Amino acid sequence: MLSVNSYLILSAVLFSIGTVGVFIRRNAIVIFMCVELMLNAVNLSFVALSRYLGNLDGQVFVFLVMTVAAAEAAVGLALMIAFYKNRESIDVEDMNLLKW
Repeated sequence: MLSVNSYLILSAVLFSIGTVGVFIRRNAIVIFMCVELMLNAVNLSFVALSRYLGNLDGQVFVFLVMTVAAAEAAVGLALMIAFYKNRESIDVEDMNLLKW
């Protein structure tokens, strides 16, 4: 059986990949996927620590995070569809609608 440290290291690596993807990429859909990767990395650490400590609070919190992630994905993709219909691009450099 793997130790909790290996799960936390994997979670840190996944979170780091997601963070780098958010800062480097310019495609909005890829950025949303990187944010989802970061949320799943946090979920992995919650489940690993919950299992290690023998407490179910972390696993219950994962359901809350998954609900928020599903809502974020639905709203984000709806915004991307609306933006694509107006600008015919989903590049974040083109998203200057709120600038004067």
